[in-house]
Amino acid sequence: MYFSVAGIKGMFLANKKIDNQVKTFITYNKGRDWRLLQAPDTDLRGDPVHCLLPYCSLHLHLKVSENPYTSGIIASKDTAPSIIVASGNIGSELSDTDISMFVSSDAGNTWRQIFEEEHSVLYLDQGGVLVAMKHTSLPIRHLWLSFDEGRSWSKYSFTSIPLFVDGVLGEPGEETLIMTVFGHFSHRSEWQLVKVDYKSIFDRRCAEEDYRPWQLHSQGEACIMGAKRIYKKRKSERKCMQGKYAGAMESEPCVCTEADFDCDYGYERHSNGQCLPAFWFNPSSLSKDCSLGQSYLNSTGYRKVVSNNCTDGVREQYTAKPQKCPGKAPRGLRIVTADGKLTAEQGHNVTLMVQLEEGDVQRTLIQVDFGDGIAVSYVNLSSMEDGIKHVYQNVGIFRVTVQVDNSMGSDSAVLYLHVTCPLEHVHLSLPFVTTKNKEVNATAVLWPSQVGTLTYVWWYGNNTEPLITLEGSISFRFTSEGMNTITVQVSAGNAILQDTKTIAVYEEFRSLRLSFSPNLDDYNPDIPEWRRDIGRVIKKSLVEATGVPGQHILVAVLPGLPTTAELFVLPYQDPAGENKRSADDLEQISELLIHTLNQNSVHFELKPGVRVLVHAAHLTAAPLVDLTPTHSGSAMLMLLSVVFVGLAVFVIYKFKRKIPGINVYAQMQNEKEQEMISPVSHSESRPNVPQTELRRPGQLIDEKVESQLIGK
Repeated sequence: MYFSVAGIKGMFLANKKIDNQVKTFITYNKGRDWRLLQAPDTDLRGDPVHCLLPYCSLHLHLKVSENPYTSGIIASKDTAPSIIVASGNIGSELSDTDISMFVSSDAGNTWRQIFEEEHSVLYLDQGGVLVAMKHTSLPIRHLWLSFDEGRSWSKYSFTSIPLFVDGVLGEPGEETLIMTVFGHFSHRSEWQLVKVDYKSIFDRRCAEEDYRPWQLHSQGEACIMGAKRIYKKRKSERKCMQGKYAGAMESEPCVCTEADFDCDYGYERHSNGQCLPAFWFNPSSLSKDCSLGQSYLNSTGYRKVVSNNCTDGVREQYTAKPQKCPGKAPRGLRIVTADGKLTAEQGHNVTLMVQLEEGDVQRTLIQVDFGDGIAVSYVNLSSMEDGIKHVYQNVGIFRVTVQVDNSMGSDSAVLYLHVTCPLEHVHLSLPFVTTKNKEVNATAVLWPSQVGTLTYVWWYGNNTEPLITLEGSISFRFTSEGMNTITVQVSAGNAILQDTKTIAVYEEFRSLRLSFSPNLDDYNPDIPEWRRDIGRVIKKSLVEATGVPGQHILVAVLPGLPTTAELFVLPYQDPAGENKRSADDLEQISELLIHTLNQNSVHFELKPGVRVLVHAAHLTAAPLVDLTPTHSGSAMLMLLSVVFVGLAVFVIYKFKRKIPGINVYAQMQNEKEQEMISPVSHSESRPNVPQTELRRPGQLIDEKVESQLIGK
């Protein structure tokens, strides 16, 4: 916190924290040199004050009141440049206790204690009169006046009834001796204004002989900010009205000395008093904007303090000298984005800034390759001051290179820029049901599919810590049965999107593909919400038609057309861990479901007048795999049948050119299969291939579908 002293150019008071202690410092040359405040020699009672610098000094509160009706804790006035009034304390640091009021009548060189408690001080008659009013929550009727710059104070009564003072305001004008005190007589009364006029105290105006000269100085040094200034001050024993402020009597410039100069940019003052380059600054870099044949100002490490009026002396020695620009090879080349980021958005302008530490920028060829097949050239660096704008049409990581050449040499720089586009949607694809200890694949499907560099955060099972990957697919296993939640969060730049799915894990389950009457396709919008709703309706119809408890049934409608669904028969186990269904129980439930479906007994009403039949679809021709300890005879028989069929197909393929009509049949069969593939993406489509038995869990593990789990 600092305070600018009114009326004296370059003079400031500041509080600085040193070793956890706040101390008050003063400067007379805009902060080039600072020193502590010398404490008063005596206190208010005239007793000596033992305070030795730098261990003990005067510390001031530098807060200026935000209320225009109060004078604040510190005050000065430009028409009384030598007088400063402030509250503070004497000691090793600034304190909020034991606060007194102090005044300086020689611009901070010496100080006197004037009150042992805080007061508001008002300047009247251009500082010729100081009015002090005590800070208190109690009503008062007296104030204090000083006509000799705070050396002595007289007590005056301004009201016959004690007043709770809220503020004091001096009347505007150069010759004002009027002040207004406002407050209230009690907490319930209205505001009262008390106008005090001190003109009657003075019987005359001040004449020339009532003044004496006073020279501004700093501990005896008369040259302040490069000039000697002498002011007129009223003699302390003269009691006359000053009137208009006369200002300084005279001012003359001083000869420049080292004290009038501060360290230039990039230089630091060392213990020997010299300004030397800082560790991070290269003095030769000042010539980077120079072109061969031109000139520049070469700094000596010093600059004259702003507003300093000194002349001659060491000014020529410390002033920057013009120097011919040397021919230099490019060095310290950098290329960055205008906002400092390493990312840009597809289809939007990105501004690249080329920065050169040194080199002849006016006679330099700059070539910029954006890494996307586009390159530009510039004949000098000044033509690129506003940056280079470019729009990337594709997503990816681009290697942006810049090459700078002049007659003295060359330099190059590289920037790896990540171009992204906003991620709009994330869909987690994984099976609805899987078997225990079987590897499961989960894939995050993105829209749009190419958005740039991504980070995937996976939460699954009972893991308390996520798995973080740069790939959109992971594999894992579940070691216990039940329902498990999997969440993927995808981080793309500042955006994070996520999707959550639930997967059922059992040691044994059955599944069956369902198909529907063709009229359902007319109402299929192929969106996840519709599939979830239809799945719940199908499950309810199956429960009503078969009487099988809903805990054993899971229905998932698959994406695409024609509309199909997957029916899962699950070994539900009650919360107590009892009554778990065996493999034979699942077979019985499956046979009951198939029988009911084949009887066309399962149907639902999509809307009034639209009745949809549910029936068992033909299954795929893949061999069935039983995950129980022993394989059933029927499964082994079917496996052998499939092997023979495969051999027959191979023989026919080898000799199909010799069999009339085989090409026509193959072409027709291929067209039929294409018609049955849904219009969604290849990863979501499922062709229907004839088969008549239930599929086993092993065939379902690697299938990835888009729908969420439906049911409990």
